[in-house]
Amino acid sequence: MTTANTNTNTETATIAVGGKSLQYPIITGSENEKGIDISKLRADTGCVTLDPGYVNTGACTSAVTFIDGDLGILRYRGIPIDQLAEHSTFTEVSYLLIYGKLPTRAQLDDFNYQLCHHSMIHEDMKRFYDGYPSTAHPMGILSAMVCSMSSYYPEALDPSNRTHLNDTIVRLLAKLPTIAALSHKKSRGQPFVYPDNSLSYSANLLQMFFAVPADKYKLDEDVARVLDLLLILHADHEQNCSTSTVRLVGSSQANLFACIAAGICALWGPLHGGANQEVMTMLELINQDGGNVDKYVAMAKDKKSSFRLMGFGHRVYKNFDPRAKIIKKACDTVLNKLGIRDPLLDIAKKLEERALSDSYFVDHKLYPNVDFYSGIIYKAIGIPNNMFTVMFALGRLPGWIAHWKEMTESGAPKIGRPRQIYTGATLQDYVPIANRT
Repeated sequence: MTTANTNTNTETATIAVGGKSLQYPIITGSENEKGIDISKLRADTGCVTLDPGYVNTGACTSAVTFIDGDLGILRYRGIPIDQLAEHSTFTEVSYLLIYGKLPTRAQLDDFNYQLCHHSMIHEDMKRFYDGYPSTAHPMGILSAMVCSMSSYYPEALDPSNRTHLNDTIVRLLAKLPTIAALSHKKSRGQPFVYPDNSLSYSANLLQMFFAVPADKYKLDEDVARVLDLLLILHADHEQNCSTSTVRLVGSSQANLFACIAAGICALWGPLHGGANQEVMTMLELINQDGGNVDKYVAMAKDKKSSFRLMGFGHRVYKNFDPRAKIIKKACDTVLNKLGIRDPLLDIAKKLEERALSDSYFVDHKLYPNVDFYSGIIYKAIGIPNNMFTVMFALGRLPGWIAHWKEMTESGAPKIGRPRQIYTGATLQDYVPIANRT
């Protein structure tokens, strides 16, 4: 597999500031994406760019994932997401993202073996769960437990030491499902279930979530495959909020455990990883209100209304989210297999139908995204709402690792240090407390 490198062509951009015209190179990526290299702008002009949300700012170059939001394209290391969804597994996709190429059979077998045999956590870590109150959110627990792993593997604290890097990568991928499952069991008051090395990655996750000592757990391979598919679809998505957080924290040379813990916290937000949970809350609201879809579609179009139609539109995609097409089919498959007739799914389908036939949503390119259906699948499998974002984190983990690895191997990355435009008070003297009004 070949990877085209980013290059500087002969094109330049002219920026006129203070009577001076300055030329800055235009960088062209392998998919003909272009960016103006303004790394010397402040030194040349004393000015910085102002870009709230960084929607027009490229913070790095990357060979991990390509997205074309206008055309609805998503590729991992050049491979279309629909091909990976059809033919690959989550562990194979993880290897692809992290190591840059599809593994050979021997490499994949060894990788799966390593993931199976590093899935148990240190027994002392189980005691940490006793300290959390019943109100603790699983994402808070997940982040704290990942950060605590650094205490057990001090050799991984130096990110410049590449000797132990593969061990750290395997430990994170292998142990995060165990940590998540123990959190779920804790919230249910059920005994912890140890991993089973005879099962696949996703099948093992399901049995740790749902097995109990009193009954033999009956694994449904079709459900395991759908869960694996969900993890694949969430595995990476370029420079989103949590991935950018991992890179930013990593730029300080923090260890990988700390960087992933920070990414988990960023993903926790309802506008990022918590979006599928918000979709379910919205569908339940509509259902409790009699299922009147037209009423809520009208509210979503009303600028005076605070109601938002969750699961529609995307920060990047201005077309159909390619993951949504795949996940919609999977949603129908798993519900039919489990024999579930869910009124929330009926509402979801009506919402999609109304939105796609309404000129307002079409003109504003508000198409269903991946979050629209993923929550329904998780609900059908039996995963509670507060664990939805945890499942997202499990899927996104290889992408976070891949970007951290890419950044730390790029030489000597600069520590992230965004600038600002100060808008506060100008120079003023200190006023003694007796003289203040």
